[in-house]
Parts: sequence; C-alpha cells; structure tokens
Amino acid sequence: MLIYLNGKLVPKEEAKVSVYDHGLLYGDGVFEGIRVYEGNIFRLREHIERLYESARTIMLEIPMSLEKMIEATVETVAANGRKDGYIRLVVSRGVGDLGIDPANCDVPTVIIIVDGIALYPPEFYDTGISLITASTRRIPLECLDPRIKSLNYLNNIQAKIEARRAGVPEAIMLNQNGRVAECTADNLFVIKDGKLLTPDVTEGALPGITRATVLELGKQIGYEPQETRLGLHDLYNAEECFLTGTGAEIVPVINVDGRGIGDGTPGAGTGRLLRAFRELIVTDGVAVAFR
Repeated sequence: MLIYLNGKLVPKEEAKVSVYDHGLLYGDGVFEGIRVYEGNIFRLREHIERLYESARTIMLEIPMSLEKMIEATVETVAANGRKDGYIRLVVSRGVGDLGIDPANCDVPTVIIIVDGIALYPPEFYDTGISLITASTRRIPLECLDPRIKSLNYLNNIQAKIEARRAGVPEAIMLNQNGRVAECTADNLFVIKDGKLLTPDVTEGALPGITRATVLELGKQIGYEPQETRLGLHDLYNAEECFLTGTGAEIVPVINVDGRGIGDGTPGAGTGRLLRAFRELIVTDGVAVAFR
C-alpha cells in the first residue's frame, strides 16, 4: 500500500508524521472520506470542494490548489490499483510546538490513504438496524459549525460509545434544542406521507455528499425532499427511516429507542433509493486510469 504524504507516495510502513503535528496534539485539521466504485471516484470534486470550505472556515491554508488535490487523489488511487475502496484525505495544521497557536505551525500536513472499508455487515442492508438516542448532544452551531468536517470527532465518539454499550451500531444525536441533528457518523432520513425528510444543516447535521445525492434521487423517484426540523416524535411515527453516509451508503432503520418503524422491516422506499444510488455511483464521478 502506498500513502500520499506531503507530495510523495511512500510505503505504508514509512508513512509517518511528527508527534508535534497539531492534528495529533489538538485535532486541528480537516478530512474527507470518499468512495471508489469500479474504478470511479464518486463525486470527487464535491468532496474536495467541501474539504477546502472546511479548511477556509478554520483558516487553514491548504498548500496546493483544489485541482492539484484532485489530481493527487486520482494518482494515489491509481498507484494502489484499488478499483473499489475508501479514500481518507487528511489535512492537518502541521508540525508546531506544544502550544495551541496555529501560527507556530509552518506547513500543513497532507495525507491521502486508499484502503478498504466496511462499516456495516452486508446483512444489515437486508434486515435493517436499530438505533438509540444518545445522551451526548451535538455541539451547538454557535460553538462549532457542523459543516466543518474537522479532525476532532470526540463529540461523535462519545455518542458512538453509548450506542455500543446499548448493543446497537448507531446512535441519534440531538441538538441543544432537543431536535434531531444526525447520527454519530451518518445523516438520517425519514419518509412520511410522500415526503423525504432530513434535518437541516442548521440543526447540527453535516452536509453529507451521500445526503445530497439521496435528496436528488428522492425527487427523481417521486418523493418531496425537504431539509427541515425533526423531533424524536417524527422518527417514532415515520413510515420509513434510514441512514446515509460515504461509508454506510444507505442503511435501513427498523427500530428507534425500542419503537418499531413502520412494520418493523426495511421499507420499499428505502430499497428503491438504495437501488438508484447503486446504479449512480459507478458513473457519477472521476474515472481512474489504472497503471
């Protein structure tokens, strides 16, 4: 395996960063997770644009242009020969000292990893999953904008621990007003009365690339997509519920906090969206010319 590290492709065993890197010391940086399907990097430009937007918000100057970052990502996928896989792209503040001042970091660290990923077992897509609501709340918009995909995921990790302790794979995170924001690593959707509903980004949801894709597909197959406010009452009484994410894709939810969703099995609408999504992912993106 070859890792892109600051402009060079190096073997995994030699891909190392300093213990003084502020990404390690303080979680100071941004990242993206991107999928490769049959040699096609799905919506690569949209992911890279989101990366640069996150970096701009935290005043992190990425040491290469957006176009060069796209080229480097394609090059790394090609060099590893992975026609199906997962890309983790990380830009940290770089090496500094033991103070938090980012002015002490000279050059940001850029890392591109191409590997495999399997967040959920294949059977979950057929049987569905159960969720709980975490007691850990989403960090308020006033404190840290959820649209920043930063390296500091401790808030989400705490909620994930709650899910694991409850024996379920994912947990719903509420915002400071008690409304639904998202899950620990995925966006959340419900279907009700012909509407395809998901929390607005101002409610604490990350503007996921898969989330945006599902909103587009939902409209194409006849749903009325809406980014809105949702409470747990809306989830408990939904006809269907599902999660979306780069790693997860589209995962049906059949139970929330002990309450069955719909008839307690994956819904037909969720199935239609998943099929439409899987037809799209192999064509909508950047094709890689493998060596």
